[in-house]
Amino acid sequence: MFQPLAGLRVVDLTQVLAGPYAAYQLGLLGAEVLKIEAPGLGDWSRHNGCLPELNETQMGLTYLTQNANKKSVTLNLKTPEGLAILKRLIAGSEVFIENFRPGTIARLGLPFEVVKELNPRIVYCSISAFGQDGAMSRRPAYDHVVQGMCGIMKTTGTPETGPLKVGAPYVDYATGLNAAFAIVSALHETRRSGEAVQLDVAMLDTSMLLMASLLTSHLTGGWLPKPSGNEAWSQSPSSGAFETADGLLMIAANNDRQFRALCAGISRPDILEDPRWASPEQRALHAGELRSELVATFRSRPAVEWEEALDAAGVPAAMVRSLDQLLAEDHARTRRFTERLDLPGAERAIDVPTLGFKVDGDTVAPAVAPPLLGQDTGAVLRNLGYSEADLRRLEEQGVI
Repeated sequence: MFQPLAGLRVVDLTQVLAGPYAAYQLGLLGAEVLKIEAPGLGDWSRHNGCLPELNETQMGLTYLTQNANKKSVTLNLKTPEGLAILKRLIAGSEVFIENFRPGTIARLGLPFEVVKELNPRIVYCSISAFGQDGAMSRRPAYDHVVQGMCGIMKTTGTPETGPLKVGAPYVDYATGLNAAFAIVSALHETRRSGEAVQLDVAMLDTSMLLMASLLTSHLTGGWLPKPSGNEAWSQSPSSGAFETADGLLMIAANNDRQFRALCAGISRPDILEDPRWASPEQRALHAGELRSELVATFRSRPAVEWEEALDAAGVPAAMVRSLDQLLAEDHARTRRFTERLDLPGAERAIDVPTLGFKVDGDTVAPAVAPPLLGQDTGAVLRNLGYSEADLRRLEEQGVI
């Protein structure tokens, strides 16, 4: 199995999406991830999801999505002993991740300087909305707030609809991936230098990376993106969304070769014979007329038929699918986007994400379902030398 982080321990002091998703990637790569949660409450996401019966058992689907391959340890960090236990765990780990609002972790008594003294080779990763410095650093935010701030909403929708956010919390998940990439990079640096590394990962920064070409075009060329609806980034009249007899079809025919293949694929060689569209320059001058001609053609047949015809012609094209349509296809099953795991304490299984790439032709999937709240507290503390009497005392005192 591909487990490059096997033998490493991660202390995961994060909640909700971005931080837990980062730690989840490390768990998929073989690290032992200790998810630290408040006794009785746990991660807020445990109570969130579309199945109320799971929310009531503190196993909401939002939590289940990114917490497989982890161990749940409950600690009351407002108590001296709870904080002391956490420090012992950090001292024996390679990675520490937190996603409190900047300043909170320092007030808790665990700033980078303190943690570095506990563990001189620690990779210390802070995930926040706007970063650890700057005028906005102390402000809280969620995915949709960052979407509104970063500029992406001004590019989606149309002039008629106004700004629209992306339907999924893509900034959260991209930030998790960004953080995991940063942590794996820092682990190599600590091995090289023998020194601790402090990482500052921000949702706003990540959103800028997701719009890299827009950012460069604006800063270098003065171009300001406008709402583009379903149009292609290339702005080619033969690319973007086209209505068919039963739904939308997305097409990418940007260059001359693709355009000629498009005309062949839709059995319209006459378009190439028209002097208005015979060259890329002429097509740019008569883009509206070309678009109207293509729209009329695509409305004559269902989207799936056009997808098949254009695929045979070598033109990138896909009918717009719903999530269930895609997941029902053979390709999705071959790529194994998810893994089915039995849920502890429940007579049901769950489907959770796998690693985002294959290794040597195989999918890297979680092997252990997300833990119940505090499921591993006893085992982890016994490894630290706590006796059964100690565990009973800590529980009675509200430490665990």
